[in-house]
Amino acid sequence: MREQALWTRARLGRGGPTVDLLTARFNRHVYAPHAHDEITIGVCVGGSEVIDYRGGRIRPGPGSIVVLAPGEMHTGGPAASEGGYAYRALYAETSLLTDGTPGTAVPHFRDPLLDDPQLATALRITHTELAACPDPLEAESRIPWLLTALAHRHSTARATSDTVKGADHIARTVRDRLADELTSPPSLAALATDLGLSRYQLLRAFRTTMGIPPYAWLAQHRVTRARTLLESGLRPAEVAGMVGFADQAHLTRWFRRVLGVTPAAYRNSVQDAGV
Repeated sequence: MREQALWTRARLGRGGPTVDLLTARFNRHVYAPHAHDEITIGVCVGGSEVIDYRGGRIRPGPGSIVVLAPGEMHTGGPAASEGGYAYRALYAETSLLTDGTPGTAVPHFRDPLLDDPQLATALRITHTELAACPDPLEAESRIPWLLTALAHRHSTARATSDTVKGADHIARTVRDRLADELTSPPSLAALATDLGLSRYQLLRAFRTTMGIPPYAWLAQHRVTRARTLLESGLRPAEVAGMVGFADQAHLTRWFRRVLGVTPAAYRNSVQDAGV
């Protein structure tokens, strides 16, 4: 197993806070005792690690979630009997965990090692996809939602009611703003402030009404707009920026998700049909 440590920084919305994403795989490396200013959420994806933390020792295995509090010293290294370990880690401001628990103190995690396969899978997938393409709206739609879920399920903080009054109206308002500002969408934090909501309440209202988070709705709307431009004869590389995708690869990823073909294949097929 080749050792690697790759860092990516994702911004949560236009002008919003950042989170750092670490993709790591080690055979022998052992971290010196250290602490982070942010909360650390890690998911073990292979092998077995040993972490010294709070005077004890924890042993994450594949699928385990590890939560380390800000400012608390810890080390990490491979278990002696294993052939190395691999993990994904996210470093975030603690305020991102309190969106769905207004009025509470910073959530406290009594047990740093969590067994939650569903959440672990969601964290791993989100980490992998954002590390590959750290789109601000996608990061802002996905990361606070998952961190709030983590706090709801496993911390001492307890959420208030998830019901959001006027969810349909909120969702339509957000949808229209995203459509109107297609190439430079506002942050969800700014939209929430305009509507007198927390970001979590906005996400909850949108997901309840639309069935998908804001970034996914916007990506599908961009694909719809891209289809029209491709049908007019423009090339995918031109179309990507015109509809707000970061690059052609991002356009291709979403085009295939929504329509099952690449933009180039779609363009060729509609042009052939018009001959």
